Amino acid sequence: MNSPPDESDESAEGISRRAMLAAGATGLSVGASGCINRVQSVVDPDSSTGMAVSILTLPGADGDREGAQIARHLEENLRSVGVNATINTRSRSELLKTVLLEQDFDIYVGRHPADFNPDFLYEALHSTYAYESGWQNPFKFMDPSFDGEVRFMDPSFDGALERQRTVEGAEREEAIAELLWRFALNQPFIPVCIPNEYRLVQTDRFSGWEDGHLATRLGYLGLEPAANVEQLHALITDARPTRNLNPLSATARERGTITDLLYDSLATYEETDDDSESNLRPWLAADWDWDGSTATIELREDCTFHNGDPLTAQDVKFTYRFLADTTLGRAPEASPAPRYRGQVAAIDSITVEDDYRLTISASTSPEVGERAFTVPILPRRIWSERVDRRVTGNDEFSPPQGTWSLVTANNIPPVGSGPFQFADRSEGEFLLLERFEDHFSVGTDDVPEPTVPELRLEVDPGTASSIDRIASGGADMTTARLETYALGGISDDDPVERVEDTSWTFYHIGFNTLKEPFSNPRFRRAVARLVDKGWITETIFNGHARPVAAPVAEKWTPDSDSEIDSLVWEDKDPVTPFLGTDGELDVKDARDLFAEDYEYDDSGNLLR
Repeated sequence: MNSPPDESDESAEGISRRAMLAAGATGLSVGASGCINRVQSVVDPDSSTGMAVSILTLPGADGDREGAQIARHLEENLRSVGVNATINTRSRSELLKTVLLEQDFDIYVGRHPADFNPDFLYEALHSTYAYESGWQNPFKFMDPSFDGEVRFMDPSFDGALERQRTVEGAEREEAIAELLWRFALNQPFIPVCIPNEYRLVQTDRFSGWEDGHLATRLGYLGLEPAANVEQLHALITDARPTRNLNPLSATARERGTITDLLYDSLATYEETDDDSESNLRPWLAADWDWDGSTATIELREDCTFHNGDPLTAQDVKFTYRFLADTTLGRAPEASPAPRYRGQVAAIDSITVEDDYRLTISASTSPEVGERAFTVPILPRRIWSERVDRRVTGNDEFSPPQGTWSLVTANNIPPVGSGPFQFADRSEGEFLLLERFEDHFSVGTDDVPEPTVPELRLEVDPGTASSIDRIASGGADMTTARLETYALGGISDDDPVERVEDTSWTFYHIGFNTLKEPFSNPRFRRAVARLVDKGWITETIFNGHARPVAAPVAEKWTPDSDSEIDSLVWEDKDPVTPFLGTDGELDVKDARDLFAEDYEYDDSGNLLR
């Protein structure tokens, strides 16, 4: 069994960096994750049932059987150590509303949208965002501070998040390695696994499926249709896009594939064979050039929004201002958009040089600053008018961040400049998009274009039924990742192909660290040792996932060559190894671990 980092590992210059980190993480008090007067308790000290914990997750029949089974595994093992754990299921939108907007949860199990760049951890964990809504720090994790003799080496957790934003090359790799070790020892959430992403496609009607990632806009562009094919028919297991296309909504979607088809961004994600290359390529921007921390951007000329308004550098500048404060300075406090927060925070200033040229100054390195180029560009006239309508005549205009009508409404027409435009929808049934004939990609050779007049996204809530429809020719592709339980039902005789794409999303167990005992990193680490990630990937995912100790791609995970030691998975979690084997918990060892910090009553219930 792999134990936590050895605190006695000393060098000639004193205690090692890894031991310093370990000592800091294991010596935390209950209130170390933030202001102690904000800590709520899920423990009733006078209750005979002891500690009670609610686990939020999706129903198994709601397109995420794997997540539901992870929740059951956690529930069973928490109960084994004396915690009264119960599972509460929510629909996708309700779960996200509860976690991201209301912050009314103990533990939840789900998928994190993450990003191809580990800088997403900045908005996911920085203390600045602990009291905001959206994917900005839904765990309410605060930078630990200590009164004892052992302290984190400079920088602090927030400092480590900030440092990786400003350094480059090998120095950034080292900064990310240190950040990931701080993460592993604090466990603000438990990364479980990164699933393989499989989608099923019809090969009779279209070819070219492997040319673009099917979770990005490029996966839907440049396809080669057979003769007389006029529509790309895709199946979605999630009905939310048929109800809400507001690009600012935090609960309407985790990934932004449909938003990317309706709205252009300055840059777009593409897969590369070389991990050393950037995963971003110019899109609405014809090109950009960095001089230090300032990028000069040349926009494609004569681009228009779907309503015919020209798209200029003023719209780009407006977008970043608006996403930073959706009230446009009309309220006493800024109300940032609950999406794209971390990307926009990288931008210091924008100067419009002319209609198609602007300079963007970043507070980060270019590699991190370019993440800001992926936000959807919004039409200035339309969104400023929407703000005006809500402010006019309201002398006490002070909308709550992330939850006011502008960012939650499902009736906002999706007017963008993307390769497809909104045509029709029937809630819970389908969403119909039409090719935008005036899009810059149409008729050009330098970027892929929409090759069919229509894209129909039809709701089919089950993976198995979606596979049957694709195999029988009833649709062309599945947009969502196929659940692994149904992969064996794909026949080699059918004119279908299983496409595998890189995944940067991951399954995780999230804690509300404002609540006791989840404010205590020792408790979070103990819970992490109740989760058999290896068994989960082999049994629940049938081997179609990778267990992880760090929630980033392998290229960023520190390995044996790292100065801060390896976080690469080798048979077990290097920091919080499972207390048992093959999914079976060693209850005595687990109870002994919790008994180091908590007491049990005569009935075996874990107490405060």
